[in-house]
Amino acid sequence: MNSTERNKDETKEAGVGAVSRLFAVLRCLGECPEGGERVTQLAQQVGLSQPTTHRLLRSLMDEGMVEQDARSKRYRLSLEFFALAARAGQTGNLRDVVRPSLLRLSASLGDSLFLLARSGFDAVCLDRSEGPYPIRTFTGDIGGRVALGVGQGSLAILAFLPEEERDTVIRYNLPRLRDFHLYDEVMLRSEIDNVRRLGYASRNTGVLEGMAGLAVPILDREGRAVAALSVATISDRLNAERMPTVVDMLKREAAAISQKINPFDPVLRRPSQVFGQHSKPGDDV
Repeated sequence: MNSTERNKDETKEAGVGAVSRLFAVLRCLGECPEGGERVTQLAQQVGLSQPTTHRLLRSLMDEGMVEQDARSKRYRLSLEFFALAARAGQTGNLRDVVRPSLLRLSASLGDSLFLLARSGFDAVCLDRSEGPYPIRTFTGDIGGRVALGVGQGSLAILAFLPEEERDTVIRYNLPRLRDFHLYDEVMLRSEIDNVRRLGYASRNTGVLEGMAGLAVPILDREGRAVAALSVATISDRLNAERMPTVVDMLKREAAAISQKINPFDPVLRRPSQVFGQHSKPGDDV
């Protein structure tokens, strides 16, 4: 290799290193407290010298990706950064992402599959893929909603909400759940613990005679449930021998979907608007 080629390679490596350092700073800022972070702490966290970190921050500020609070002198990601991220995330909503999974599972299992999303204190059916067996469900057709905790899909979502948020939903929904003669608080919390331990919800309440269901949560990258994949079928088709296979198939699809979730997806924020429905109390919780 001659000197010219060697200089080109070294310049290329230096450029790649600079990009890596810039992204290290951006990721660190993304994990900082709301008020931002000082350059000294940022330098320690990314493993760079303070002058180098300061130079990178100035470059990011020049591009509008980072801003500095005039009083605290702390650095934070700018609104322009979040606007850019939002524009980048406008491709593919949850229904589009999950649709192939619904079709695969329905074809493989020969049963009906549902996508439910959290909407305030409720779960809304966003999509379904019909199987050959006649079934009844709590949510009914696409657009139907049910209180979180009623049915396997909504129970899977409820179980994997953050603890404080889950407690708020439980307190609000308990009177609604009693209308279905499903739970008292002790039973509901015990069922939630069981779902969290197993990673899926499956319970034949007998409310829908002859029907059985199983659901797994769809988690965002922070491990918070935003939706659920649910299978509904006749009781004989969800026996102890078949259940482990169904659980494994749903969990694998849910894990793949989780990696594709767009955090800016408006469907996740207001699922009911997909159907042109008016939002109800609690939709913004």
